[in-house]
Amino acid sequence: LLVGYWSRLRKGRDVPDQTDIDPRAIKRLLSYTFILDCETPARPVYRLAGTALCERFGFELKGTSFLGHWESQSGMALASLLRQSLALCQPVCLSSVAATADNGMVELETILTPVSFNSAEPTRFFGLVQMLSDPTPLLGRAIAYERLVASELIEEGEPLRQYDQDEPP
Repeated sequence: LLVGYWSRLRKGRDVPDQTDIDPRAIKRLLSYTFILDCETPARPVYRLAGTALCERFGFELKGTSFLGHWESQSGMALASLLRQSLALCQPVCLSSVAATADNGMVELETILTPVSFNSAEPTRFFGLVQMLSDPTPLLGRAIAYERLVASELIEEGEPLRQYDQDEPP
């Protein structure tokens, strides 16, 4: 949904501008969205973060480091992915495992779509985090860290993957 919305906002440009984002158009997703400032991709910072996302991490994310809650090896890979996504003007999908301090684990998917901010070059991301597994391990607990499991640059026009109906999700 987020990539489709991002694509519609572009209107023939490489990336949409942050000011094109209309919160009313994505109101059901809004509490799980965020904006990252990536002027320096090695040190991305949350500009804004939805309330549900802040609750998952147990604190207000605005002004904090996006890489701060990722384990170190994942953080290095992410900095490179962010640079690549901005340079290619392509969204990126991150698959991760998040854990609480007492080792409760959930699977997350994070979509990052590059956006500009009053310039031609993208320096920010409009993102969305969604839970792919049972949220029970997070009930009453905050995410302590995340580990990157997989990533993929998303190209428009690619057919959706076909999954074998007999395989478990």
